[in-house]
Formats: sequence, C-alpha cells, structure tokens
Amino acid sequence: MSDKLLQPTSGPGRPKDPAKRLAILEAAKRLFMQNGYDGSSMDAISAEAGVSKLTVYSHFTDKETLFACAVESKCEEQLPPLYFELKADAAIDTTLLAIGRGFNALINSEESVAMMRLVMSQGAQGTRLSQLFYDAGPKRMLQAMVHLLEQADRLGQLRVEHPQSAAEHFFSLIKGGCHFRRLIGCSEPPSNQTADEHVQEVVQLFVRAYRP
Repeated sequence: MSDKLLQPTSGPGRPKDPAKRLAILEAAKRLFMQNGYDGSSMDAISAEAGVSKLTVYSHFTDKETLFACAVESKCEEQLPPLYFELKADAAIDTTLLAIGRGFNALINSEESVAMMRLVMSQGAQGTRLSQLFYDAGPKRMLQAMVHLLEQADRLGQLRVEHPQSAAEHFFSLIKGGCHFRRLIGCSEPPSNQTADEHVQEVVQLFVRAYRP
C-alpha cells in the first residue's frame, strides 16, 4: 500500500511538523466517528487537535483529503504495508495469519464498526463519502493483497490464476458472519481466542484451496 497520503506534502515555506500532522489525524478520526462527516467541521478538528485551522489546511488541503487520510491511517495501524511483502524464505501461511489477524481486529473494532455504519448511512444519500472511504481503505488493502498473492504465485507457494478474486475471497472469509452481526448491532466483538481460531481456520482453508 502506498503511503503518499500520509506523508507531509512538499512545498515552499517551513517544513511541515509531523507531530502536528499526527495530532490532526487522531483528532479527525475521533470526531468523524463521533459526529459523522458532515458534523465534523475543520474548525472543530483544529480545536480538538490543538492547532490552528490554517495548520490543518496546510497539511491536508480540504476535509475530503483529511477524511481519506484518517481512513488510511486507521487501516495501517492494524495492517502496515510490510505485512503484504512476501520474502522468499517466508511461509505464506505465516504471512496470511498476520494479515488475517490484523484485518479481523480492524473490522471488528468499535471505531471501524462506527465508521462503516456512518459510510453506509451516507451512501444511501448518494454522497461521495462512500467512494472516498472505499478508495482510502478497502480498495488499497485489496490492491496490497493482490500484490502479495502475485508474489506467492511467482515464488510457487500458491497457484493463483485470478489474484483479484482470490484477495476478495480471503477478506470475505475473514469477515464471516461475525462482522455482519457486529454491523447490525446484535453481536459483541469476538473474544481473542474465538477470533484467532476463526482466522486460523480461514487461512488453512484458503491455503488448501490455492496450494500448488
């Protein structure tokens, strides 16, 4: 996954302060989830971050960019880009377990469930928020998974003719029924043991299906 959205933009003037950028991102994540996209103004985010509104705009240009960066940042907390790089001496099973555990923890977290509910409610109104969310989070993660599966195929650890479909299969299996129940509010987060058993079962099934 590219991290260009998370890097300070270059330009004239003084260098951007990484600490302020991080504070703005954290404030944005909190407010977007608490108040929704429309209910979170740049004024409120700057006040929450303890910086000026001008500082927020100097780092993120506009609210849409800030929202996309907040989504990307949340994803990379659980699934750093290095998770999707397969070394020649690394077992694909181990790599998939790390990705599966990170993804499962991400999608079942209170923050992610709240964000998904927000995006789904906004999507019914035909706003651009759903597309921004998809491009910054799920789409980037899917592209990274496709890249990993292509590596596994080249190294002979898996035989994947259609990596896009295989990547979607993997993430859908990890979501399972638990994530749907979480979204509609009729289930608590799975215990650590239950979540790990689920991820291990999915990885075993996936590798069995795509093993050469």
